[in-house]
Amino acid sequence: MSTTKHALRISAIAALAFGLSSALPANALEKPAGFGARPLTMIVPFGAGGGSDQLARAMAKAMEEAAGLSFQVVNKPGGGGTAAIPDFMLAPADGYTVLEHIDNAISAYAAGDIRENPASDWIPLCMTQITFSQIYMRADEDRFSDWSSLAEHARANPGEVTMANVGKVGSMELVVTEQLETALGVDFNLIAFDKPAERYAALIGGHVDLLFEQPGDVRNFIDAGQMVPILTFLNDRPSVFADVPTHRDVGADFEPLTRFRGFYVKAGVPDNVAEFLSDACLAGFETTDYQAFNKSKYMHLIDSFRDTEGSKALINEAVATYRAMYEMMGIGQ
Repeated sequence: MSTTKHALRISAIAALAFGLSSALPANALEKPAGFGARPLTMIVPFGAGGGSDQLARAMAKAMEEAAGLSFQVVNKPGGGGTAAIPDFMLAPADGYTVLEHIDNAISAYAAGDIRENPASDWIPLCMTQITFSQIYMRADEDRFSDWSSLAEHARANPGEVTMANVGKVGSMELVVTEQLETALGVDFNLIAFDKPAERYAALIGGHVDLLFEQPGDVRNFIDAGQMVPILTFLNDRPSVFADVPTHRDVGADFEPLTRFRGFYVKAGVPDNVAEFLSDACLAGFETTDYQAFNKSKYMHLIDSFRDTEGSKALINEAVATYRAMYEMMGIGQ
């Protein structure tokens, strides 16, 4: 890395650490010769309107602003996020195909459902969202009103309380729910929905009793009074949800897994291209618009950025955690 680029990166990281929202100007990011002359494709492994889709479009716009790139965002849902991976792996390793993905890719690798290691077979450019999960009920629910009354109802009716989630075997949602059920002696009936809109409609429409989701993804429904959070999976209560108990508050003593979302290119992409895209990701993260987007999704409540090396460390730690949980749960690799 040149002295100039190194100084720019250090400056950007320092700005991030001190909470500044100005991005590196586009001309400060020197594109590799010949790169970026045509639009890049950003693959989103989930349907339109969900958290991954919103993130991808916000980051594409931010990187366009900060680095002079252009993106075509393509949704390829299915398989709990794994259906898009073959298309990503078939694309040339030239940096023109970027995959947005979440921790489900890491759990899928840990379970042996995919062969590709996201920390080595892919190059993580950055993580730009790290968040916690919650359980939600309908605002007009009349059988229970909070976590305490829900838990009492669930214990009296084992297996009858339905909860919508992604449903991919070994996913973060299922692992955390299993930990909760084991710790508190409750038994939920989990209903799988691959598309976020289907999960949300199922709760609001009364087709399921509960929803496992992240607050930023359903903020519109929370603000509209259609969904009410009743349990937070975080060690301490965030101020914006000060009235909602955490899993530890209700007696579940485990370290909660988080949801994290980031961006990848294939291993084999030229080093200078991958480095440029990683720098562009940081610069995009620092734009005023993207910072406002993250705040609107409650992503400012946890340190939500990791560079390439930080992303690899996060992935490797998550793989170890998932594998330990799978061994306990009897999920084979």
